Amino acid sequence: MATDRQLQEIIDREKGLRRGLTTRQLTMIAIGGAIGTGLFLGSGFAISTAGPSVIISYAIGALIALLLMGCLAEMTVAHPTSGSFGAYAERYVSRWAGFSVRYSYWFCLVCAVGTEVTAIAIYMKYWFPTVPAFVWVLLFSGLLIFVNATSVNLFGAVEYWLSFIKIAAITGFILLAVFVIVGADPAANIGPQNYTNDGGFFPNGLTGMWFAIFISLFSYLSIEMIAVSAGEAENPEKAVPIALKSAVLRLVIFYLLTLSLMLMIVPWGGAGIEKSPFVKVMEIVGIPGAAGVMNFVVLVAALSAMNSMLYVSTRMMFSLSRAGFAPKAFGKLNKRSVPAVALATSAIGIAIATLYTIISPATAFATMISISSFGAMFTWFMIFITHLKFRKTWDAMGGRKLPVRMIGYPYLTVAGAALLLLVVLSTWYSPDFHETLKYGIPWLIILTISYFIWKKVNVKQPLKELKAEESTNLIK
Repeated sequence: MATDRQLQEIIDREKGLRRGLTTRQLTMIAIGGAIGTGLFLGSGFAISTAGPSVIISYAIGALIALLLMGCLAEMTVAHPTSGSFGAYAERYVSRWAGFSVRYSYWFCLVCAVGTEVTAIAIYMKYWFPTVPAFVWVLLFSGLLIFVNATSVNLFGAVEYWLSFIKIAAITGFILLAVFVIVGADPAANIGPQNYTNDGGFFPNGLTGMWFAIFISLFSYLSIEMIAVSAGEAENPEKAVPIALKSAVLRLVIFYLLTLSLMLMIVPWGGAGIEKSPFVKVMEIVGIPGAAGVMNFVVLVAALSAMNSMLYVSTRMMFSLSRAGFAPKAFGKLNKRSVPAVALATSAIGIAIATLYTIISPATAFATMISISSFGAMFTWFMIFITHLKFRKTWDAMGGRKLPVRMIGYPYLTVAGAALLLLVVLSTWYSPDFHETLKYGIPWLIILTISYFIWKKVNVKQPLKELKAEESTNLIK
């Protein structure tokens, strides 16, 4: 592997994690993280916002995700490390960028898991209405912390099967939907005509379609987790390209095909947000126990998301510690090569977020989702910016030929960044997503102030930049 001295130091300090994840586990982690409640429940919200044009919304969201993964795949194959995009931002943009990206992504995951574990308690009430919510919060949190604390192999196995159940459920739904549409009575209100009935393909105008792109990005979020898990892959140079291509292709097919079929069966005006469109489809078909089946699938989706987010948040805190941005104890590994203290820190953060959600659900949910979404979008944007710097530096230094390269550089990288920025900035004018920037910008200001305080306390002397002639020397 060829890399420059500065980044090699970053990679070396993050060594020690066990490489135990297989290619198929990496693929399932990427797919499982992105296929969650955003599809099973959030699709109804997206449909009510855009109508049938939600198909275009998700296609544009898929394009942004595809461009992002092209950039991230190239950098991950070049430098497989658990610090991932945080480490790349530190090396190719600035130490502030590495600090801000890691903390934003860590906090975004902590907030997201806090809402997921609260939702799990709600799902369990369907079968056990008299059991207090905190019982399920403690039970499932404890189980997933145990899974993450044992070994990366156990985490990979559990996440594989949780994701497998979700994919099987979606595949079954697609087959069922095709069967219903093909065999539908001509008199039934089922078919392509539902795309233009009730207000046309753009019932809420282009504005509704555009705002639904932001919802679609929530659905694709977490696909970037594969870059973090690559630091513990058995053969990252081979596994990462295969896993990324497979994950992106399946996600696009699953989301676009599922929504297209769903809209043929359930008229968009009847999708609503009070019930999952998946449940409505099964109710129309007349499947007994549809609500129970769907509740189980959504429960598995939440557990899978919580499991993978807990894993990645732990690795982000580990990377922060090894970078000197967090206490050294968070960067220590136990006998199983697991950053146990970093895991405990993420778990404590999740406990606080969960408690906040239970005590004040009206304000806590909106606050955490807003900060979480901003943190995720900020991370995605910085991945695009980092790739621009990475490719320029890599080529200038004569880096080795990589098996994965982002096509259309720099134009498609810039296009991805610009498109993402436009979608995020437009949330200021959306009544549903206005708080994303309202909470996100102050969060970024707080992070920046914190960084300069850290720098003043910890950096006694200015960092010496590598000399130009030294940066051209490659470490083989």
